[in-house]
Amino acid sequence: MTPGTGAGAGLRIAFVVATKDRPGELGRLWSSLLAQSLVPDEVVVVDAGARTPSLSTGSDRARPVLRMISSSVASASRQRNTGLDAVGPDASLVGFLDDDAVLEPDAVEEMLRFWAMAGADVAGAAFNMANHPPLDWPFLKRLPLVERLGLYSGRGGAVTSSGFQTMIGPVDATAWTDWLPSGASVWRRDVFSRFRFDEWFAGYSYLEDLDFSYRVGKTARLAVVAPARYRHLPAAGGRGTGCAFGVREVLNRTHFVRKHAELSLAGCRAALGLRLLMSLAFAVRGQKASYAARAFGNAVGLVRSMMGE
Repeated sequence: MTPGTGAGAGLRIAFVVATKDRPGELGRLWSSLLAQSLVPDEVVVVDAGARTPSLSTGSDRARPVLRMISSSVASASRQRNTGLDAVGPDASLVGFLDDDAVLEPDAVEEMLRFWAMAGADVAGAAFNMANHPPLDWPFLKRLPLVERLGLYSGRGGAVTSSGFQTMIGPVDATAWTDWLPSGASVWRRDVFSRFRFDEWFAGYSYLEDLDFSYRVGKTARLAVVAPARYRHLPAAGGRGTGCAFGVREVLNRTHFVRKHAELSLAGCRAALGLRLLMSLAFAVRGQKASYAARAFGNAVGLVRSMMGE
């Protein structure tokens, strides 16, 4: 970015990317960053793979400073914290990008335009996911009884009393939320002097973004910036087996809820029971063994949660 000109003049932005064995996806993300109307100032890639990926330097256009760091632990939470420590001192904004994200060409410029106007009460902002997948069984999640019980909410970006978050995007206008996905988000640098990712969320680190952003959101405002758009193009795999994900789905959710006194563990377990039944219904309707395995994992996770895990 050229200092003193354009959207976000005077702001310097760095991104941290946690990755493992996804050279194709990482290269695609890197290409989208090089193609930005305003390129970021710095990109820190924290790689837990066996081989360090090679990223092309692109054309003669302005390019970010690129820092490549190896991680001995494959954990999104750990890798992001490691990346934060490596960001140069001049960055006033620090963002996170999943390796399977692709930014639209003006996304960084639009994000910097938002931050140039943001008040001091704003701590974080997410890019707007243009290809957000549809909700599973939306009619069930929008039933008035479900909302009254705190199991789900009709408001996008809410965190309910059960500790479940509602999906956000895409949004037509910039929206204010209770939480933000970390896969494409930007934060004030000083946030990280008080908040870091909880490394209890190991490996795939499911819900680490909910935990981090919800903690920050209790102290400041969070936004989704409508014109700063990106696409999420998920890589195959990464979650493990259906059963393993089903267990993690329960244990990570209850860990999150236990950290916040205003949330209900009983409500959380009720919502997880509903999630289990939905997986069984999907297994029957779609004849997919992965959903049956996920439901079994949910049951195992609920038992383990009751035993104190």
